[in-house]
Amino acid sequence: MFFQKLLGMFSNDLAIDLGTANTLVYVHGRGIICDEPSVVVLRTDNRKPVAVGMEAKEMLGKTPSNIITIRPLKDGVIADFDATEEMLKYFITKAHNRKSFVSPRVIIGVPSGITQVERRAVKDAAHSSGAREVYLIEEPMAAAVGVGLPVGEPSGNMIVDIGGGTTDVAVISLDGIVYSKAVRVGGDKMDEAIIAYIKRKYNLMIGERTAEHIKVEVGSAYPTSKVEPIEVKGRDLISGIPKAINVTEDEIREALQESVSLILDTIKVTLENTPPELAADIVDRGIVLAGGGALLRGLDILIREQTGVPVIVPDDPLTAVVRGCGMMLDKLELLRKVAIATN
Repeated sequence: MFFQKLLGMFSNDLAIDLGTANTLVYVHGRGIICDEPSVVVLRTDNRKPVAVGMEAKEMLGKTPSNIITIRPLKDGVIADFDATEEMLKYFITKAHNRKSFVSPRVIIGVPSGITQVERRAVKDAAHSSGAREVYLIEEPMAAAVGVGLPVGEPSGNMIVDIGGGTTDVAVISLDGIVYSKAVRVGGDKMDEAIIAYIKRKYNLMIGERTAEHIKVEVGSAYPTSKVEPIEVKGRDLISGIPKAINVTEDEIREALQESVSLILDTIKVTLENTPPELAADIVDRGIVLAGGGALLRGLDILIREQTGVPVIVPDDPLTAVVRGCGMMLDKLELLRKVAIATN
């Protein structure tokens, strides 16, 4: 234990929320130092990285044939191992003090539904990127710690973490997950639904970045105070010529209905499978939302209406997972209790 602490003094230990949409990095003693898109641009001939993160996202959908843009994580898990390794190397190098001679200890938040093989892939990618020790924490547990829920108490805490690739719903008590359910629906599926809706209704083809912009500007899960329609530009599928249309909040809510319904169903199934004593605590304490999806307008109101349980959206739901992982850099006992075994 003393040796571990000594190593920790000479290395900048890191916590990473390896997200489908964004990767966040927390450095021990410094807080969150990096929040960039999980995108890598590679050359097709030698697979060497051209850009990673923010710079790579700017190139999305705009690259020539000798360069490809890859999102190495799909539905919360590694889809392209080499690209993930390059991305992790970039973030670890960016965050780690180059003067320190000890490799960092790294804690990574992963979705609760991932398989043993997928866990091993994340761990191997982190080791290959220069990590000394790698711990994997389930995202709902990390998010619960990050938003300040009393996870160690003998009481029920329910967290819904809506990320880019997955939605994790979990009931936590006594430093453990009592019941959890993950569904591969998140911000990406919502973007895809918006692209499909606009294509079907207006014969207009739009890109991923435009769909995400629409979701942020006028997306909602419940009728809220009126939001002004926004102009959307794309390519007309009939004439092939670029054109612009206006879309409204009501239209985008209709486009997102299926994704939102799947998230609601997952919450209901989790509530149905929660032991009665813990369910009573959840009625008192409410459901806590985390992840980027928690920012969808009216989602908290819709969940409250459908379940009858209070819903809380914390101040900064986007960073809940990485903050929770970061807090565990100081709490080695808790870390060892909640870390997932990968053997």
